[in-house]
Amino acid sequence: MNPAEPVLIYGLGRSGRGVARFLAAHGQRPDWLDARPGSDDDALTRDLALQRGDVSRAYATVVAAPGVPIDHPDLETLRRGGAEVIGEVVLAARMRPDLPMVGVTGTAGKGSTTVLIAHLLRVCGLNALEGGNIDPPLLDVVDHAEVAVVELSSFQLERVPGLRLPVAVITNLGVDHLDRHRTVGAYHAAKLAITAGQEAGDVLVVPAGLNLSTHATVQPFDPAHLRLADGTAVMDGAELPDGIHPANAAAALLATEAMLRHLSRPADANVLADGLRSARPVAGRFETVARVGGVQFIEDSIATRTIAVQAALERATPPVVWLVGGRDKGAELEPLRVAAQGRVTRVIAFGEDGPALAAQLGLPFDTVSGVDGDDTMRRAARAGLDALPGHGTVLLAPIGTSFDQFRDYKARGDAFRRAAQALMPTEAPA
Repeated sequence: MNPAEPVLIYGLGRSGRGVARFLAAHGQRPDWLDARPGSDDDALTRDLALQRGDVSRAYATVVAAPGVPIDHPDLETLRRGGAEVIGEVVLAARMRPDLPMVGVTGTAGKGSTTVLIAHLLRVCGLNALEGGNIDPPLLDVVDHAEVAVVELSSFQLERVPGLRLPVAVITNLGVDHLDRHRTVGAYHAAKLAITAGQEAGDVLVVPAGLNLSTHATVQPFDPAHLRLADGTAVMDGAELPDGIHPANAAAALLATEAMLRHLSRPADANVLADGLRSARPVAGRFETVARVGGVQFIEDSIATRTIAVQAALERATPPVVWLVGGRDKGAELEPLRVAAQGRVTRVIAFGEDGPALAAQLGLPFDTVSGVDGDDTMRRAARAGLDALPGHGTVLLAPIGTSFDQFRDYKARGDAFRRAAQALMPTEAPA
């Protein structure tokens, strides 16, 4: 990118601040625009001496935050003024064309798979760093990585013109974000942009049975078989650590092997098996955060997609009390009704749309509310414990987004964790 060309960061937040830091480190001072800048945004723009921009100005490049709809009127105005609208991933690829990247997307499991691929590559001796849709922003790691492993949301994939990934992964395709994309077809089209720039010799890792149009070599994965592309068995799925899903492990193995091959490095099945054994689940993804007698409290606050909630319901040890709530984003509920049958004994509804979601699920439910998000989680955790017969699972897999009462899903998960741990009995003094 030519330092003399004017650049605008549209939308700050976590992603935009990463763009600002990166460009400043590379000698550029972009303008910025954000309708509601936070205190962190204000502090950073002051520290970097960045100027507030104007949509009427001609910019060569606009780096738009994922949360800004691709058809936002301001972006349309900037395009008419001659700007190319891109996201942080394309900026990274253009500024660091020598950096090999693995891209990972999917309706569920993409974060866990991203972290697992980076872990396996590190076990194989590479300085692999993860970023993107998960912390940290991609641009915070690209100058320090030998390989970057990037979690890509559908929002990010709306703005990746010309992106070519030597290795890409689609963990699955379900239904999500219809409040943004409007149709399942549009949502899937955004996801499939991960392979749009791939060419012959690149690799696309997908679930077995998913047929896609791509120029890349397709490597199907099967969670029942943890093996390399040539069929070499790596390990038995029963050996995986708790919290590592076989589907994520199967996809990560093939993606790791493909990147090693891209870099002309060997893939040793024994080393990869050791890597899987030493892997740890990502915090906040179906994580047991407390135990009270025979009751375990599982935090899966990020489970707002139908496929992720369904997986959580199927993995939780029954009887299950299911905490449902937040802000409804249009998740498909019928598969969840089916998954809950015979496993869920009660629903605890909370938040803005919890009661409406619970009513649609057709399961017995109680409603809790509090003065704030923390108080709501305390009441929900207590109600979940009281509804069980001394054993089973209190599961936070909420369906709704967190933005009614919390900053994000992590804050909601942290509140649940604190609430659950507060219910644990303290040791009696000796």
